[in-house]
Amino acid sequence: METVNWNISGMHCDGCSARLQKVIYEKDGVQSATVSYAEKQASLEYDSSIISQEQLQDTIEKAGFEITFS
Repeated sequence: METVNWNISGMHCDGCSARLQKVIYEKDGVQSATVSYAEKQASLEYDSSIISQEQLQDTIEKAGFEITFS
């Protein structure tokens, strides 16, 4: 299992974070997904033999959000 914590921009409300969390969690290989509008963060635990970090990033971007690296 791998874990990533990313800063997410483009969320405007709790509904945005709930939608993004659902989209991520539905991907094969994702074990847990917690997205916080208040903290503007996503914390993901996933099986890297099933889904890659790049695929997760692509999923987030296709949902209309952006990962920001500080």
